[in-house]
Order: sequence, then C-alpha cells, then structure tokens
Amino acid sequence: MTTVLVVDDELSIRRMLGYMLGKTDYTVLMASDGEEALEKLAANPVNVLLLDVAMPNMDGFTLLRHVRAMPDYQALPIIMLTASNDEVKRAKALNAGANLFLNKLVKPSELLAAIDQTIHKAG
Repeated sequence: MTTVLVVDDELSIRRMLGYMLGKTDYTVLMASDGEEALEKLAANPVNVLLLDVAMPNMDGFTLLRHVRAMPDYQALPIIMLTASNDEVKRAKALNAGANLFLNKLVKPSELLAAIDQTIHKAG
C-alpha cells in the first residue's frame, strides 16, 4: 500500500487532495504545517510527500531540507505544490531536492500520473 503525506496549511486544499487521493489505492495522511509533517514522517512509513511551498512557521523549502536530511527519506519522492508559477521558486525547489514542482490547479489525472511517475522513478 502506498502512503501519501499531504502537507498544506489550507484545510480546503488538504480536503480536496485527500478526497482525490482517497478514490485511489493510496493511504492518505495529512499535516497542516512542517512540524506536524515531521511528526507524521517519524511515526509512519511514507512513500510520497505532497508539499505546499508557502506555509507559516516552516515553509515548504525548509521542510524539504529537513526531510532530505532524514536517513529514511533521502530518496522519498517529493512533489511540491504551489499557487504560483514562479520559475525562481521552481528552480529553488528542484535544486533543494524536490522531484516535481506543480501548480495546485493541476488536473487530478495529471497529479495522479505525477505521483505514479515519481514512485516508479524512485523504486
């Protein structure tokens, strides 16, 4: 069973992603910020991380660096999601170790395909 951790400070985004992923074979965990995400990662085996860029307290880039420093998650597929199409943020995310950088308005079928693709590349 594939477990996806969705990290976003917006409840509506977490619910939408959780609903969409819940229709698949994925187990979905959710966190509202970076600190909660680190707790979930420490307590649960996770196969994919969907990570918002802009969050209070610990932004997505900081969380990404923390995750990449965790021995069990150095190769974890990480897809960063943002409402912005900022190319500087995209480059920063990919340079920091994200596998993909997508707009939050991505079509559900495209997001599911991206998740499958990152899992297969990591496996």
